[in-house]
Amino acid sequence: MSPELHAKAEEVLGYHFVNTQLLHESLTHASIADNRLNSNERMEFLGDAVLDVIVCELLYKRFPELLEGDLTKIKSAVVSRKICAEVAVETGLADLLIIGKGISSRALMPHSLAAAVYESVVAALYLDGGFEVVKEYVLRTMTPKVEAVWANLHQHNYKAVLQQHAQQSMGGTPMYELLDEKGPDHSKCFEVCVVISGRRFCGAWGPNKKTAEQKAALLALEEMGVIGKTEVAEVYDTLIEQ
Repeated sequence: MSPELHAKAEEVLGYHFVNTQLLHESLTHASIADNRLNSNERMEFLGDAVLDVIVCELLYKRFPELLEGDLTKIKSAVVSRKICAEVAVETGLADLLIIGKGISSRALMPHSLAAAVYESVVAALYLDGGFEVVKEYVLRTMTPKVEAVWANLHQHNYKAVLQQHAQQSMGGTPMYELLDEKGPDHSKCFEVCVVISGRRFCGAWGPNKKTAEQKAALLALEEMGVIGKTEVAEVYDTLIEQ
C-alpha cells in the first residue's frame, strides 16, 4: 500500500491505525492478493458479525416500542449488501479498494465488492482499536441509513408513527376501538377510533378494520399536530391496507 493510499484511507475512516497491516489487508481484494488468506475475505466474515451487533444495539435503543419482528426487518435492510455498498461508495471507501486487473472498472464494481470492503474495514477497526472505535465508525456511517430505512418501511404506516409518538410524548399506547360497522357481510365498512391514555380521537371509516385503523391513526396525528392537514388530504382517501 502506498503512503498516499494509506493516508487517504485513514482520512476517510477518521482513525489512525497502530497495526497498518490490518488496514492494508482490509482493502486488498482477492483478485490481487498473492494468497486468498492475505485478502479481505476473512475480515469480511468478522466484520459482518461485528456490524450485526452494533446495528442491533442501535435499533434496540432507537426503537424501544418495536417488537422483535419489526426490529429484524430494519436490521436486515440496514446490513444488506445494498446498504453497505452505498455507504462504501458515498464515503469514498470503495475507491480505496485494491483490485486486480481482472476487474475492468471501478464504475462497474459489483455491489458485493463495495459491501465487502465496508465489512472488512469494520473488522480492521475492531481488531486495531477495539469495540468503541468501530462502534463510533458504524454509528457515524449507518445511523442515516437506519433512519432512511425506517422512514421507507413505515411510509403511510400511521399506526407505527402514532405508536412511537404516543409512547415517547404521551406515555401511553394507542388502542383502537370499533365504533360501528355497516353493510352486508360480503361488503362491510368499519368505523374505528383511537384512544390514548383516556383521550378519544375522531373516528374513521374503512372497507376493513386495518384500513380504518390506519385512517384513525392519521386523524389522531393530525389532531396532535404531528402531521399537517395537507398530507392528510393527500393520502386519506387513497390510503391502502398496510
